[in-house]
Amino acid sequence: MATGIKDKVAIIGMGCSRFGERWGDSAEDLMVEAFTEALADAGVSKTDIGAAWLGTSYEEIGVGKSAIPLATALRLPNIPVTRVENLCASGSEAVRGAAYAVAAGACDIALAMGVEKLKDTGYGGLPVRTRGSFNDLWMPSMSAPGLFAQLASAYAAKHRADPRDLKRAMAHVSVKSHRNGALNEKAHLRRAVTEEQVLAAPLVAEPLGVFDCCGVSDGAACAIVTTPEIAASLGKSMVVTIKAMQIAASDGAEMSHDTWDGTTVANTRIAAARAFREAGVRDPAAEVGAIEVHDCFSITELVTMEDLGFSTEGRAIRDVLDGRYDHDGAVPCQIDGGLKCFGHPIGASGIRMLYELYLQLQGRAGKRQLPGLRLGLTHNLGGAPVSNVASVNIIGRLE
Repeated sequence: MATGIKDKVAIIGMGCSRFGERWGDSAEDLMVEAFTEALADAGVSKTDIGAAWLGTSYEEIGVGKSAIPLATALRLPNIPVTRVENLCASGSEAVRGAAYAVAAGACDIALAMGVEKLKDTGYGGLPVRTRGSFNDLWMPSMSAPGLFAQLASAYAAKHRADPRDLKRAMAHVSVKSHRNGALNEKAHLRRAVTEEQVLAAPLVAEPLGVFDCCGVSDGAACAIVTTPEIAASLGKSMVVTIKAMQIAASDGAEMSHDTWDGTTVANTRIAAARAFREAGVRDPAAEVGAIEVHDCFSITELVTMEDLGFSTEGRAIRDVLDGRYDHDGAVPCQIDGGLKCFGHPIGASGIRMLYELYLQLQGRAGKRQLPGLRLGLTHNLGGAPVSNVASVNIIGRLE
């Protein structure tokens, strides 16, 4: 039976660009910004890197179909480079490739990079010629807010939630994230908001308002991984290792109303169960000290709390309003501000989540620092509530 890669791979360096409207910078500029920080953090030379993976998704602006721009931008020394794409989980997929290479012994040190220049593509409202042949043929009227608004409506109906309570809980999700993001110099949006502001904002797709939706950004994030033994030889006093990496993709079953009621993301539940098993986590709410989840919309974060098992069925609204996921709550969520404040440069988001937990585990998160963190979890969702891929990763201190 497969045992997974628990504690077989260490993260020795990470970097993250400033996210935002980076009109004057190319994808290569953003990659260099993240890589420079990661390389200095790792304390290795670029000639020590044996292989690299690039995660990018939507339009490949400045990148293209291969990973060659990664090699040329970073001047990597004639090593194998691979581009991966898995919708919004593309960054997590890049880390998985690098981590598996190290765990398999294919190379000693590997690099994962995620980048996206979404502002240049027109994604998110600006005019675009086409969204690709598949979308043009099959989803001409699809919008992300509309799809996730349906998740909110189905959830409220199933659990007989008071619509006012649901909207207040979603507002609290956004208020909490903006409060955290205001402390993060790399976030796109750095201003706290009030519940009243969120509730009074214009609607995008009922019940989602402007503050319930994450924005469009440019950004890059980078991770350098190796074995725990090499990490120790480099003088790393506190080694952060990967405890679990799991991905689950749709098999089409949720297309049937007989098997899916539209209120959950089944792949998140499947990937989470596998990750907890791989990491040896028996009681996630007690053992995992902080989480970064795919809060593309406030309702996504709320439902994810149940899908990951941190809230029981139908309880997420109350837990959110009670502050369970606040900075000083039982399970702090989106300590860095999340997608809500960083925006969502698709290929970069999964690695950006790991970056925050990596800093937290090392006690380097500044004003956002949580006390005594030992295990952290990231959840990166690609696609819609129906037809998606979910990535769940757990990292922590090497005991």
